[in-house]
Amino acid sequence: MKVVATSNAPAAIGPYSQGIIVNGIFYSSGQIPLTATGELVEGDITVQTNQVFANVKAVLEAAGSSLENVVKTTVFMKDMNDFVAMNEVYASHFGEHKPARSAVEVARLPKDVKVEIEVIAIVK
Repeated sequence: MKVVATSNAPAAIGPYSQGIIVNGIFYSSGQIPLTATGELVEGDITVQTNQVFANVKAVLEAAGSSLENVVKTTVFMKDMNDFVAMNEVYASHFGEHKPARSAVEVARLPKDVKVEIEVIAIVK
């Protein structure tokens, strides 16, 4: 296993890694809307989802991968009523690429954010 870490995304706020590579597959930890310096990004689901994607892209790059190589995502949302707005931002980042996805509403997320996303990607 290879640990993935980058200063271009927020550091882990617990006993875990930003991501792990095993047998050519990258598994990210969930990314929330914190800046690389750890500041919470306030705002609606659109603003927060865009920050999450900035973080996801940074850890993917550190792993030697990209959004184009993502095979599965899991989206955790505080409120499923935000799904349409989150989905528009999500689609704008993936474009024509459509990885498998699960999206669930959860009772609470770290730092009371609105969205958290984790990805699984191929490392080329």
